[in-house]
Amino acid sequence: MYILVLNAGSSSQKSCLYQLEELPPQPPEPLWEAHIDWTVAANFGSLTVKSNGIKQQLELANRDNAIKKMLYTLVRGETKVLDKLEQIELVGHRVVHGGAKYSQPTIITPQVKTAIAELIPLAPNHNPAHLEGIDAIEKILPDATQVAVIDTAFHSQIPQAAKVYPLPYEWYERGIQRYGFHGTSHQYCATKTAQILDKPLDSLKIITCHLGNGCSLAAIKDGICIDTTMGFSPLEGLMMGTRCGSIDPQILLYLMREYDLDRDELNRLLNKESGLLGVSGISADMRTILTASAEGKERAQLAFDIYIHRLSSSIGAMMASLEGMDALVFTAGVGENAVAVREKTCDKFAFLGLQLDLDKNNARPVNEDIATPDSQVRVLVVHTEEDWAIASQCWQLQLS
Repeated sequence: MYILVLNAGSSSQKSCLYQLEELPPQPPEPLWEAHIDWTVAANFGSLTVKSNGIKQQLELANRDNAIKKMLYTLVRGETKVLDKLEQIELVGHRVVHGGAKYSQPTIITPQVKTAIAELIPLAPNHNPAHLEGIDAIEKILPDATQVAVIDTAFHSQIPQAAKVYPLPYEWYERGIQRYGFHGTSHQYCATKTAQILDKPLDSLKIITCHLGNGCSLAAIKDGICIDTTMGFSPLEGLMMGTRCGSIDPQILLYLMREYDLDRDELNRLLNKESGLLGVSGISADMRTILTASAEGKERAQLAFDIYIHRLSSSIGAMMASLEGMDALVFTAGVGENAVAVREKTCDKFAFLGLQLDLDKNNARPVNEDIATPDSQVRVLVVHTEEDWAIASQCWQLQLS
């Protein structure tokens, strides 16, 4: 079976093709990979394709035919791996927000598409891109089964005490609750952690740190998520690339009253102009922040310090939910690559007997325990495999 995965973000589209006869114990290499990056204007972009040991880059003139152009690299030119697109039987989509109704991988129907559209206000940077991909596949591969793998699903078993906000209860009954995000990544990394440590997943208390442009933590006990930092939307929780994370809600009322900011201005401020970018005034990219900090730029250093303060404080909160911590896991772009983030974060927990092996931390670790042998807490760097996790969930749904 050929399974295509579309992992759409607000400014990018990652895709993979897998060929499966059975579900292997470890993630296989995809037959083909593609990555679309859009410019700020979102009208022009680039397409990078990798297959057969070949890397090809193409320019994109507009969004309208981007996915079509991407898919045709599967059957044409040096990147060809299929005789015809119709060989693809199953297409899995990462869907950031599924609301309260969808908590499992779900075959996409008109009703599911309507629900994804209705949830756009809760995930305005992502759900429109998901629908764009779904509509494109309907036109190009009308006979393929499409599956929505919901990012919020892994968090659906969070206890009521962590799920319900301290608002009048009627608002919870109307769907205002903690949903959590990055669930596919958190679930994969927890399972991989248990494999690396050679321990049963249901014996471990794990805190997974998904640190990319978007950032979230998950507290995982016995393989089940019991708490997470993102909430009703992906804006809550940690400081991120351009998102502020949790702030005093009174600030919003103050900005509305004293500066007459409207909802669109507030949305842009909180989601696009805050976080590392807002504090540093330089960049949302942690690599640029670290370089600028090393050059003595004070606001870049401040941005980094706030990032570490909020990250370590939130790890402490997750630890309280778990009543302990056996393993601290770093993943995603920042978590996997930013040596200084791991080091400074782990320094905060030395009082627990957590000891980082600095040589291992500096050596570009992948799927590795980087704590010292006598550390009381294991520290891992896990390469998240969201695309493979989506493909495997689609495979399992198809067999059920």
